[in-house]
Amino acid sequence: LTTASGITMFARSFLRTARASATAVPSARHARVFSRGFSAELSSDSYTDASIDRLEANQADSFLAIGTRRLFNADHDMFRESCREFFREHVVPHHAQWEEQGHVDREVWLKAGEMGLLGVNCPEKYGGLGADILYAAIVWEEQMYAKGSPSGPGFNLHSDIVMPYLLHLGTEEQKMKYLPDMNAGKKILAIAMTEPMAGSDLQGVRTTATKSDDGKGFVLNGSKTYITNGFLSDVVVVVAKTAPEKGAHGLSLFLVETGTPGFDKGTKLKKMGLKAQDTSELFFEDCYVPAEALLGEENKGFYSLMNELPQERLQIAAECQARAEAAFEEARTWTNERIAFGKPLFDKQVVRHKLAEMKTAITVNRAFIDNCLLLHSEGRLDQYTASMAKLATTDLAWNICDEAVQLHGGAGYMWEYPVARNLADSRVPRIYGGSNEIMKELIARTCKIEG
Repeated sequence: LTTASGITMFARSFLRTARASATAVPSARHARVFSRGFSAELSSDSYTDASIDRLEANQADSFLAIGTRRLFNADHDMFRESCREFFREHVVPHHAQWEEQGHVDREVWLKAGEMGLLGVNCPEKYGGLGADILYAAIVWEEQMYAKGSPSGPGFNLHSDIVMPYLLHLGTEEQKMKYLPDMNAGKKILAIAMTEPMAGSDLQGVRTTATKSDDGKGFVLNGSKTYITNGFLSDVVVVVAKTAPEKGAHGLSLFLVETGTPGFDKGTKLKKMGLKAQDTSELFFEDCYVPAEALLGEENKGFYSLMNELPQERLQIAAECQARAEAAFEEARTWTNERIAFGKPLFDKQVVRHKLAEMKTAITVNRAFIDNCLLLHSEGRLDQYTASMAKLATTDLAWNICDEAVQLHGGAGYMWEYPVARNLADSRVPRIYGGSNEIMKELIARTCKIEG
């Protein structure tokens, strides 16, 4: 594709033609289509002969180079080019302003929907592209690869953390009511789990949903905090206790729309990082929702949350891996160009050895993350492997971004330099999605030998 403006037309036409050809080529579902002067093939098998010949990211001139990694193929590359252009043209130029105002403009959501970057793996019947998780992962990565790794747009939480709850638990009526507008960027999604007294421990949730007097709905009472997309949200998946005596096993999920009486939003919270990503408190006071707002089965919310966590943690890990790669490339460029004592910084052994350590750590972890992406595309990613991915990669990103700042010297502490933003933004992923201490506890369960 020569411009991002062609992505929706190309992607939907391309994937639709590929599906129609599936019966004609049962061994490798593919089709050749033409769009804007380009031909491409789509295969259900990532490891084609062409893929085997691809360089790995560490073998290329840059970790950010397009056309690398056996996980992907030429079709992915074209999609990646369009994503890269979108973030370069529609996000990077506005991000400083969004950081000042504490949220992105709604126009960028509509533009993302128009370009087909929301709900990438949501079925076409609901307005998505119907692509697999690898295409979604490209969107995750390209947001981090853009200059400064702009964290403002909460596209990935909207599409790949919250939207799956609707896809997997929603009734057909709920899906048709919400998903088309969500894929178009007309309605923004958030999920409200965290509370002032409940973070990783869902048993501590105090928000309640009691049956209304007429028995036709529920009444929500409680508050939520640190909710990403909370300020701009149009629909929120709210975690509430419908059977408080059962603890975490008495949780249910509800779809609550902005404007519902009794549902109010607090001010945007000022954070250490992710300054353009709106985060707010939510309040529910005698907030009535009809029975149709229940998402999934009553008192089964805990199990639903657990089922979706592997993808959430993989998404966090994949973003952090890409952030680490972007920060490394910034540090690499800086040390090669910055002159100190009459020579480039790179000429100092301590500097180039540090870069060697950083590149090695990134490369080792990239192999693991790509394997996790492959496992997830095959439906085989378990919660323990996803927890390892989050633990390893969020720590990696923090360490790489810290080293990148150090290599920049005083300039690295200035907000105008991408590495400063990267360091600030890389701190919280070690907390959200389940703190890294919780990840260790989950992973440790696989280490016990039963007697």
